Amino acid sequence: MARQDPKKDVVIVGLGWTGSILGMELSKEGVEILALERGEDRKTVPDFAYPNMIDELKYGIRYGTMQKPKNSTVTIRRTLDETALPYRHLGSFLPGDGVGGAGVHWNGHTWRPMENEFRLRSYVEENWGAEIIPEDMQIQDWGVTYEELEPHFDRFEWMAGISGQAGNVNGEMIEGGNPFEAPRSRGYPLPPLQQTADAEMFAEAARAMGLHPFPRPGANASEAYRNEYGMQLGPCNFCGFCERYGCINYSKGSPQTCVLDALKRKPNFQYKTNSEVLRVTLADDGKTATGVIYWDEEAGEEVFQPADIVILGAYSLHNVHLMLLSGIGQPYDPATGEGVTGRNYAYQMNGGTSMFFKDVDFNPFIGSGTVGMSIDDYAINQIDFGAEGFIGGSYITAGRANGQPIRGIALPSGTPGWGAEWKQGIGEWYGHSMSIGSHGSNMSYRDVYLDLDPTYTDKHGRPMMRMTFNWKDNDIRMTQFMKSKIEPVAESMNPDLMQSSYKGDGAMYDVRPYQTTHNVGGAPMGADPSTSAINRYLQSWDVHNVFVMGASAFPQNIQYNPTGAVGALAYWAAEAIRKDYMPNPRPLV
Repeated sequence: MARQDPKKDVVIVGLGWTGSILGMELSKEGVEILALERGEDRKTVPDFAYPNMIDELKYGIRYGTMQKPKNSTVTIRRTLDETALPYRHLGSFLPGDGVGGAGVHWNGHTWRPMENEFRLRSYVEENWGAEIIPEDMQIQDWGVTYEELEPHFDRFEWMAGISGQAGNVNGEMIEGGNPFEAPRSRGYPLPPLQQTADAEMFAEAARAMGLHPFPRPGANASEAYRNEYGMQLGPCNFCGFCERYGCINYSKGSPQTCVLDALKRKPNFQYKTNSEVLRVTLADDGKTATGVIYWDEEAGEEVFQPADIVILGAYSLHNVHLMLLSGIGQPYDPATGEGVTGRNYAYQMNGGTSMFFKDVDFNPFIGSGTVGMSIDDYAINQIDFGAEGFIGGSYITAGRANGQPIRGIALPSGTPGWGAEWKQGIGEWYGHSMSIGSHGSNMSYRDVYLDLDPTYTDKHGRPMMRMTFNWKDNDIRMTQFMKSKIEPVAESMNPDLMQSSYKGDGAMYDVRPYQTTHNVGGAPMGADPSTSAINRYLQSWDVHNVFVMGASAFPQNIQYNPTGAVGALAYWAAEAIRKDYMPNPRPLV
């Protein structure tokens, strides 16, 4: 029998970006809060201290800040006819481990989705008619608008210390910013980072072709900064150790640098590490949660933690897994199209063109996770979907993240992976290459979803979660369209060598190479309980005291990195819980 701990008003599952934000905001109500984190504690000091954290082999190659598949993984198949097999070695996506979650090892790219992305299905139907939507595509509106979320985007950006250049402030177009972005109530809290040579070269070439480059926004502080919680960031020193690393310089916006030390001072907040939540417990009628069961690693036993409100703030895949294991929402069935939990899983469609210049030295040791110049001339709101034959969009960017000696070396195709010719290639080309990348949307489909695996179980004896995912023709047409726009820009820069990598007809999903950690959907939000697992306030339709944070709420994937939207949704939900739900617990819709 599980040990029972004293009841809490709120239990939060996971202590990354969303768990930290919900903990901070709900603590203002004086309620007793407990956050449960499956991994270890992680602090800027001593865990991210120089020089230990910038060990490329430990963190960049052996994934020191990531979850270990032996402890937590999924099974993956590409079609309904395949047998799913466990994801045994991290490759395609890299869920974070421990306090801070993926907010520790991200690069910091922070975007706001286009206005049209929040009502994508309506936007398509109004402009081109429902007939252009492929039969198997399940895109839908979010149930909340950009206008409603704008104050919460602003709040997240100013909390996380985002550096950038606004392009549209209250309808006034600002020189040097993104002319295609939605209106914002004010600019970014910090000016953009100083740009690297490759970004400037790309921007110059893009302008010459009539395009509109602007600095990529992100959570690498360009100046010293203090946020609303009293947390301080130092200016980025361009060390090139952002992605896969905790920041050694207090410069990257993360739960550690922006929220956690302030949250830990709250007398009504507690957190426990090495405590993996196994399931949410429900009342006999199934309409409310009574708390959670978690595994206490140190005690070696199961614990029942009673609570009045349960916040699922784990990684998107784990939120969906917990919902499936706990019976929250009807599991999605691709054969009938019925059910909501596990529905509308989506990923990201990327591609890029690399260029090599014999006479240009890019100084690759100078880099930052978000430095770069971007264009949005081929964004969701700039493409004629009917004429082009696909639904979606992409931003295009160039910038130097790092020049790390193991994983930061680009070589011309055909260069051997080892030996004398490999050494010769490094001597000739290290520091002489750059790339232009496309970061594009990915739509949701009837046969792309998450469910419980019928064969494999985890170390606790629970069914693993099964991911069914493959690339679709619509998204391949989108990335090929981006290729046709990027290559002319690259050619205009007169490289000595140029090579492209974009998915083409017949491409199959491959879990081995890294792509992005932008797994979204599976618990989509919306206005219709027959097609969404949670309502517009991220509240479960079926279990009203369970709220589900994170990118699992996306009905399909946006063309941007998801963290900006994840942060805005967290603040939006926190406000609804504080002001509307806590005074009168009930379904909010």
